[in-house]
Amino acid sequence: MDRISALRNIEDALAAFEDDEQTLPEVEREVRGILRTYATNFDEELSLYRVSGDPQVDGLVVVAGSRTDAREQIAELVSEVGRFDVKRVE
Repeated sequence: MDRISALRNIEDALAAFEDDEQTLPEVEREVRGILRTYATNFDEELSLYRVSGDPQVDGLVVVAGSRTDAREQIAELVSEVGRFDVKRVE
């Protein structure tokens, strides 16, 4: 997905929200999916990694080149990181 396609898809999602065709949580999920697709298509060496574990990081998703890189990003993003696991999103 190129930048123009991503922007058009986001615009479509916003228009659906404005027309009461989608709720805010639905639009948020759609836009999050668009951004994640764009990020991983932008650089084929990158992947999405989802974090599970302590509440301060559970559910967080980062874009990284490896599981190790993802763990390092989490440590930089969240102060006092407790126990967590990182899995690649397929």
